[in-house]
Amino acid sequence: MSTEPSPGATPPGRLPFGEQLRQRRQQRRLSQLALALEADVSPRHLCFLETGRAAPSREMVLRLGACLEAPLRERNGWLLAAGYAPMYSEHALTDDALAEVRTVVKQLLDRQAPYPAIAMDRHWNLVAANAATSVVLAGADPSLLQPPYNILRLCHHPKGLRSRIANLAQVRENHAWRLRQQIRLNGDPVLQRMLADLEADAGTAAPTALSGGVVVPFQIHGPLGVLSFITATTVFGPVADVTLSELAIELFLPADAETAAAVPKLAAAGA
Repeated sequence: MSTEPSPGATPPGRLPFGEQLRQRRQQRRLSQLALALEADVSPRHLCFLETGRAAPSREMVLRLGACLEAPLRERNGWLLAAGYAPMYSEHALTDDALAEVRTVVKQLLDRQAPYPAIAMDRHWNLVAANAATSVVLAGADPSLLQPPYNILRLCHHPKGLRSRIANLAQVRENHAWRLRQQIRLNGDPVLQRMLADLEADAGTAAPTALSGGVVVPFQIHGPLGVLSFITATTVFGPVADVTLSELAIELFLPADAETAAAVPKLAAAGA
């Protein structure tokens, strides 16, 4: 006996597949004709899928998800809404199934020493960090450092790093831009609330002049002066696990000679 639900049986509380498909297509600013050409399906059939007049096959759901570059979590949701079992696994990072991944992440973070490096989930919650990260986090209220703690909240909370970030307006706008990019891809309501809070916070802040440089640095006051970093974010390549697809590793690279010299000293001292 099949363990999959019957096609067309939308689970309670979930939008029908066609509605989710239409929303994603519109987010990508694609016409039905453009998506139909990309997915090698007739515009008429695509219209029927969006309106619920036709039920998609499992293969069609996956094809449209790939064409629209939908996150794996969303593709699983589409499959459920269309009446099929999810295709992509979702393990906690602590599960045995991701033991090798944890090893790889730790190696990546440790090799970044003596400079900071962190790993975050889709909601900016820290899941791993190397020892040098203490150089950046020093001075934050201990209540904000209880795991799992949120990097965005830690940066912008009055008891967090807010008073130490030398270019707060730049960092805030960069974080807002990154949130908008994430929301454009997945429409996550948690990220939408985080963006709204960040924008509300920006409305109460005094304007700060932005530099005309080619990158937005992360500058933070430290015992040896202002530390200036360029951050680089990396994600895993093609994967079949939802958790792994949402994991982001952020490396803090020294943006000037002073920072390159100061950070190893501070890391060695445990600052």
